[in-house]
Amino acid sequence: MKQLWAPWRGEYLQQDPKTDRCIFCEAAGGTDDRAALVVARGQHCFVLMNRFPYNSGHVMVVPTRHSGNLHDLDDGELAEMFRYIDYSARVAKRALRAEGFNLGMNLGRAAGAGIVDHLHVHVVPRWVGDTNFMPVLSEVKVISEHLQTTYQKLADGFAIMLAEVQPRGA
Repeated sequence: MKQLWAPWRGEYLQQDPKTDRCIFCEAAGGTDDRAALVVARGQHCFVLMNRFPYNSGHVMVVPTRHSGNLHDLDDGELAEMFRYIDYSARVAKRALRAEGFNLGMNLGRAAGAGIVDHLHVHVVPRWVGDTNFMPVLSEVKVISEHLQTTYQKLADGFAIMLAEVQPRGA
């Protein structure tokens, strides 16, 4: 039998599910974007990489304000969140050559939300042929690039993207 060594998954499995801390609020208020994997910040939201990604380049767009309800966000917050969802896809297309995307938002525990009290939208890059035998036979997803390598590509891509869209008042 062959084994796939993935020690980084241990961190996810050993997390305390009963903790009161909000990882998104910690990232929003933090000063070390690289450590928090925050690749971009807007006025009302930010984009951070998922530490336990479904695919390389998997990011989440998160409102800065702590809320678990879409109806709590004002028009400016909602508009910026969706603008940054678009930016995330555009950056992944350029920086990672993504060919498609899965976008997802789980509202409430019954819908599968791992973090119920702070909204976030998943942006998962996809490539033709990226589904292979590993998830089907072994329930294992292979991530082919180190998080910090992907972080640099996305952070650089966002810097370019935000410089390009700045003149139109975004």
